[in-house]
Amino acid sequence: MAVVDTPEEAFGVLRPVCVQLTKTQTVENVEHLQTQLQAVSDSALQELQQYVLFPLRFTLKTPGPKRESLIQSVVECLTFVLSSTCVKEQELLQELFSELSACLYSPNSQKPAAVSEELKLAVIQGLSTLMHSAYGDIILTFYEPSILPRLGFAVSLLLGLAEQEKSKQIKIASLKCLQVLLLQCDCQDHPRSLDETEQQQLGDLFASFLPGISTALTRVITGDFKQGHSIVVSSLKIFYKTVGFVMADEQLRRISKIPAKPAVGHRVAELMVHREADWVKNTGDKLAILIKKITEYVSVHPHWKVRLELVELVEVLLLKCSQSLIESAGPLLKALVGLVNDESPEVQSKCSKVLKHFADQKVVVGNRALADILSESLHSLATSLPRLMNSQDDQGKFSTLSLFLGYLKLLGPKVNFVLNSVAHLQRLAKALIQVLELDVADIKIVEERRWNAEDLNVSPNASSVRLWNQVQRRYFRFFTDERVFLLLRQVCQLLGYYGNLYLLVDHFMELYHESVVYRKQAAMILNELVTGAAGLEVEDLHEKHTEMSPEELRGIVTSILEEYTSQENWYLVTCIETEEGEELIKQPGLQAITSNVHTHQVLSSPAFSKPGPTICSLNSNIWQICIQLEGIGQFAYALGKDFRLLLMSALYPVLEKAGDQTLLISQVATSTMVDICHACGYDSLQHLINQNSDYLVNGISLNLRHLALHPHTPKVLEVMLRNSDASLLPLVADVVQDVLATLDQFYDKRAASFVSVLHALLAALAQWFPDTGDMGQLQEQSLEAEGSHSCQTAAPLEYSTTAEDIEQFVLNYLKEKDVAEGNVSAFDNEEEELSDPPKMDENDTLPDVEPPLPVHIQIARDVMERCIHLLSDKSLKIRLKVLDVLNLCVVVLQSQKNQLLPLAHRAWPSLVHRLTNDGPLAVLRAFKTLKKV
Repeated sequence: MAVVDTPEEAFGVLRPVCVQLTKTQTVENVEHLQTQLQAVSDSALQELQQYVLFPLRFTLKTPGPKRESLIQSVVECLTFVLSSTCVKEQELLQELFSELSACLYSPNSQKPAAVSEELKLAVIQGLSTLMHSAYGDIILTFYEPSILPRLGFAVSLLLGLAEQEKSKQIKIASLKCLQVLLLQCDCQDHPRSLDETEQQQLGDLFASFLPGISTALTRVITGDFKQGHSIVVSSLKIFYKTVGFVMADEQLRRISKIPAKPAVGHRVAELMVHREADWVKNTGDKLAILIKKITEYVSVHPHWKVRLELVELVEVLLLKCSQSLIESAGPLLKALVGLVNDESPEVQSKCSKVLKHFADQKVVVGNRALADILSESLHSLATSLPRLMNSQDDQGKFSTLSLFLGYLKLLGPKVNFVLNSVAHLQRLAKALIQVLELDVADIKIVEERRWNAEDLNVSPNASSVRLWNQVQRRYFRFFTDERVFLLLRQVCQLLGYYGNLYLLVDHFMELYHESVVYRKQAAMILNELVTGAAGLEVEDLHEKHTEMSPEELRGIVTSILEEYTSQENWYLVTCIETEEGEELIKQPGLQAITSNVHTHQVLSSPAFSKPGPTICSLNSNIWQICIQLEGIGQFAYALGKDFRLLLMSALYPVLEKAGDQTLLISQVATSTMVDICHACGYDSLQHLINQNSDYLVNGISLNLRHLALHPHTPKVLEVMLRNSDASLLPLVADVVQDVLATLDQFYDKRAASFVSVLHALLAALAQWFPDTGDMGQLQEQSLEAEGSHSCQTAAPLEYSTTAEDIEQFVLNYLKEKDVAEGNVSAFDNEEEELSDPPKMDENDTLPDVEPPLPVHIQIARDVMERCIHLLSDKSLKIRLKVLDVLNLCVVVLQSQKNQLLPLAHRAWPSLVHRLTNDGPLAVLRAFKTLKKV
């Protein structure tokens, strides 16, 4: 279709259609007109604007009922004309505005007319297009006092549609049209910048609508989440832009005390508002109620864009209306602070920018600086924190802690003003201690024991660092949401970063000493304080903050470390029985703290003088040790390579716990060793142990002399052997002899722990010095089966042994037995002489000289001698362990028949007794050992 460019040609095309529509108002005629309009250029249509609008307006104003389809067609055609032209006359703008608004009005009620959704949407879009078509200053002449009734009517209609309509499309269109009416359109050129006089004129006009707009929008904003986030975002934008414009401090300062008298009728004059001091005060108080309701609701809205718009609201209102909305400053700041730690990175980033902007602008609310308000809010929150932590659910705790964390981030070093108050520090500590209380009723923690050596083998790669929390989840008494625990950690880290670390450590150390009830929580807090003080996981909003020096931090860590590893806090009771199966006996000078939540029990020697420990008390002790182990790992993480200076006091106790029979403790201790590796720059656990083996071996040797005071010493050697290589053997050779000598002395009391060490020793020797002869396969099978129960290996063993193998084994055994007893016939001697090569000369030369045995062979021989004596121990558990050790001794001594056979002969009676007069497990294990010989 050709485009009509000149007004004359356009008039010739449009005149017949307009005349026909004026005579007969039908949908077909309206659609025909719109079709012809599409062929006319915008410039030509501008000249004929009022001519074309006449039949459309005439159709709307014709009295009598009309079909909705006709009204809709007319409104859509009128909207098309307005979108292609500009309205240059004030009167035309006002008349079109009234005529379009009337399409939605029901004369019988004050509510929008009950018309179709399509017609409502068409009228809303027509009003929006009309306001956009206003040319230049015409838009400002529209907003005169005389327009108040018509403008208020349209605003009420749009608010009603936004609040009551079910259609999401109509709601959004109504809110966007309301933005245009209130000159808050997002278009860059609409409206133009206003001077002070124009701003004041519009502010006085919009002040009349402020109560209705703010109240209705609050209802929309706090409506059902299901209405969609875009509706809430649009409502928030209109709310803060309208309030920010009408209540702007800059405007209100220019308001005269005596109101001007506008040239309008009495009824219109009653609608006018004079924004004097009393009105500002009353309106600010009413708005404070609405703002508090909005901030509380939107702060927890599930959609991040809604929370992001709330940050915009806070920024606009605090920057523009800090004097007029004094009562709202608290809720606004609370909302902003609560979103500083929002899960959405967009919201977090926006919050940080706004806060930095506030700091740069030095915002003053009333006569008070923003920092003073924040400090007062933190004082108030710290006072009520214990009550809130005790009464709120998980979501409430999360919101409260998010708010507290935000205040800490904002105040930064000024948080010390709160901490220096004894009352506030005590309340804060009480709340943290209370909420971090663990649920220690899980019986699995006590039940799970460490049986296999593989439990200690942890890969020292980067992904293993600081992952012990995944080994066993902690359960807390007063919350279940993991996010609450993460927030508590961040709170403690920020306190350590910004607060007076000496003051905080002293206070929580006092709580640590005060009661067993507080000890685990205090240790968790102390761990996080140190991590925060190092500044490794802290977001710093204050560039001028000076961090603690490494020397000071190391001094604090040293004092905490000494407390953790002291005898009364490190050697807690974690099981009912010792490894020997006897009643638990604590050594003199060691307190076994086995308190449950409300009691503090101390076990005495040689028997319990008080009731034994409960499952809860044992769990509590296990968690206490694990938290302290975790703390050592965190200290290493915080100090980095400076932690090397503390290895002398930290590594030995950690190795003790890595060999603990409680699975959780050994896992956490091993993870702590990995943390130390990474912090101090060691490549692996093996590297860590080898580089510090001289100190460790010296400690083992000294403690073996006082085994009653240091009963866990064998575990250190056990862990070293499991995590090192053959280069360790020369260093530990003397210590092994000390262990054997101590075993000879305490075999009736400490057999189980020593046998575990011997098992680790022989397993290491078998791995470090593999046999390359025919017995290599047997050794490999032994290593694969190491640590497993005989019931698991019996089936494959029986399956692989044939009748011929057993027959040959018995024949060989009988022959060797006859040789050992001297029952050798002359024929056998002759056969031996014939089969052996002549070596008489060499033997004659050195008949009594044997080459020195390798160290590992000597050790295996000495260990096997002890095993022969322990095979008859009364404890089945020890007998099984000894059989395993004996099995490994045979593997190591396979290449040394001269050493192995006499020992095997000595072991034979005890081994036969195990085969013929013992439990099924011992029989299977003994037969396995016999097969190796």
